[in-house]
Amino acid sequence: MQANVPFDKRLKRIVRRHDKMANGVVKTVNSDGLIVARPRMYKPRFPLKGLIVVLFLGFLFKGFLLAYLGDAAYTDRVAALQGGTVMEQAGAWIMQSDPATVFIADGLRTILPQ
Repeated sequence: MQANVPFDKRLKRIVRRHDKMANGVVKTVNSDGLIVARPRMYKPRFPLKGLIVVLFLGFLFKGFLLAYLGDAAYTDRVAALQGGTVMEQAGAWIMQSDPATVFIADGLRTILPQ
């Protein structure tokens, strides 16, 4: 039984390393030419590109509404939201007209039929 202890330790170490490789491996070549596979470390990253796309689409949507409804109707609808519940007030704060929305709406007014 004593002879199996180093084997069991080595086997557990190999299994742990194999489990870590579920995220993928990074292969490197040592100075002697041996290719070594090491587990890729999992580093969760913030999806910055996704956030930028969502913000862009949000501004595009606001610009479309401003161009389609017109300045007066859009302002009236946002004012109606400001008098509502907390969620509606948050929506009114998000949907308020800003320079980016006005710029996009001006660009869309040339495309949209009147």
